[in-house]
This record gives sequence, structure tokens and C-alpha cells, in this order.
Amino acid sequence: MRLAPYALPAATGLAIACGGQKAPAPVLRLESAADTVPSSYAEVPEGVWLGGDRWAVLAPADQAVGIVDFTSRKVDPLGGARGKELRNPSTLFRAGDTLYVGDWGLRRTTLWTLGGRFVRSVPAADVLRGVLARARDGAGRFYFEVSPQVGSAGQGNRDSAAVVRTGPALEHPDTLVRLAPLDIAEVESDAGRRFERRVFSGADSWGVLADGSLWVARVYDNRVDWRDPKGTWTRGEPLPDRVLEVTRYDRELFLRHFPPELRSTAEQLPFAPVKPPFEAGFTAPSGEAWLEKSRAPVDSVRRYHVVDRGGHLAREIQLLGRGRIIAVGSGAVLATQPSRDGARLLRLTLPPPGATR
Repeated sequence: MRLAPYALPAATGLAIACGGQKAPAPVLRLESAADTVPSSYAEVPEGVWLGGDRWAVLAPADQAVGIVDFTSRKVDPLGGARGKELRNPSTLFRAGDTLYVGDWGLRRTTLWTLGGRFVRSVPAADVLRGVLARARDGAGRFYFEVSPQVGSAGQGNRDSAAVVRTGPALEHPDTLVRLAPLDIAEVESDAGRRFERRVFSGADSWGVLADGSLWVARVYDNRVDWRDPKGTWTRGEPLPDRVLEVTRYDRELFLRHFPPELRSTAEQLPFAPVKPPFEAGFTAPSGEAWLEKSRAPVDSVRRYHVVDRGGHLAREIQLLGRGRIIAVGSGAVLATQPSRDGARLLRLTLPPPGATR
């Protein structure tokens, strides 16, 4: 059993932060007052700032991408209510003045203006096994996360995924970095032996800047490494985090997501002993990496580490309540919060760099 590979670096980072050798990063708590737009989407895991008060949000369970306008306080479907350009959207990102939406059902990536007009589509590349792009830099190169082939018993999950870059025409794929392998456990059942990812285990996150810089958040080392446009890597500093055990209450909350007839099967899944230091990551327009930190079920605050291009912790952002931040804009963040009628979308003002509160 693999135990908390990030625990020692995290503890070391905490000691450095508290030992007087370096001033701790400022902690900013966002104001509770926010512009709010209701939506009927069941879940909104990702978002992108389009400029001004407009954002794009991904709602995979509803097979939709929405355009959120906080001026008109409306959410309109990208492509219109009867649009045929999207079927199963699964990826969403912005590069320059273009919005990109990956669609696994149509096996293509569609390009849209920031105003929501369809431009063209790029078919998925067979050389990358149909994997959809996750980012694009200013030179027009696409970036992909290519996972190993799983295999019939899931043994491929033990291998590492890779961040791959191609040219504008999806030509000349080049592996830039290998990501950490998933935390896998061997499971025996009536169907035989198989390899399953541990519930609550983490995975590396990554993002790309317009100049081709690449950041990779290392889940087992709890740090953010940066690759500059010339290919030189900068190793980030360990981030200060507490180690959170996976409790019985965590397991119970997880099992509640399954219908009663499937819970006995879900109970057989392997669970990680501790939670990862972060659950998600995304890139801010300012060129910083944002990491959503893990938390205990009873915590009333969700924390985000903002890491600069030197791999240093620049700020900690705190968000009260059940919401979570999914995108960063200029001077504001977009958060989503569950409600009875669907996900509420919140726009909160972001204090400027250097502010303390």
C-alpha cells in the first residue's frame, strides 16, 4: 500500500513557512457577496473567462456548454438551443480570441468566437487514439493528455500518462513530460482479477501559457514544476498542506452518490488511505497556476494555492461555503455552487496582487 508520498515534502514546506526563513504567502478570503446567475445544469466542473462579464461553462452531464452573462444574468447554450455542432462536449479551453470545445461523441474539437459563433472543427487525430486537445499556445500548437491503454483487466492503469504537443495540423506529436502513474490496487472479484484506481487518490494537473510555457502540479511531491519555452525545467517548492486521512464519513458520502442497487459493488472499490494535496488545477490569465486543495467534509472553507512561474506559493485564496472556483478572469473568479434546481454560478471580485485580508 502506497502511503502519502507527498506527506514529507508537504510537512517540510510547512516548517519552512512557519520557521521564519521565509515570509508566508498572503491569505485572501473572498467576500461572500457575489453576482449570481442560476442554471439548470446538474454539475459544472469547468469554466473559461471570455472577457468582461461573460464566461463559458462546461456541463457534461447535460451535454451542453453554456455562455453565462452576468450583465443580463442569463445562461444561453453555445450554438443555440437547436445547434447541431455539439453532441457530447467534454473539454473546454480558450486560446487568444478563440473558444475550443472538445466533443468525444463527434470525435472533434470545435472552434468558436468569443461571441459564440461557430467557426470550424478539427477532427481528432488517429495517431493520438482520438484524444481531444486540452490546450493551445500562441504559436498554434495543441497539447494533449494521452493516457496508457487500459487493457481488459485494467493493468494499463499502472503506466504513466504523457503530455503531448503537436503542430497546428496535429502533426509531429512530441512527448513533453510524463505524469505520475495513478494509485492502483489489485482487486479480486467473481469476475476475476482487475486493477482499479483507488477512490480519493490524486493525479497530476497541468496547464499551458500562450508563450508555450508548461506547468505540472506533482501530486505525490505537492509542488508545481515549470517548463519554459526553451524546454528548461524549474523545480517548484513544496507547498504547505496538512495530511488528510480518508475517514469513514468520506466513504459514506462517496457511496451516497450510487443508487442502492449499486452500492454493494461500490463498497468493494479500493480506497486511498489519505487524500491528495489537491483535487484540480487550472491556469489564470495572469499566467499563474491555481490548485484546488483537498479538504475534510466538515471544513467550511475551500482553499486554493496560487503558484507563480518560479514554483513559489504566491497567494492562498479562501472561499467560504459549499462552492468551488472553476475559472479565473481579470479581477474576478467564477464559482459554482450546488442548489436544489441546478448549479448556481457566482462571480466574485478577486483582490489585486499584493492585497492582504
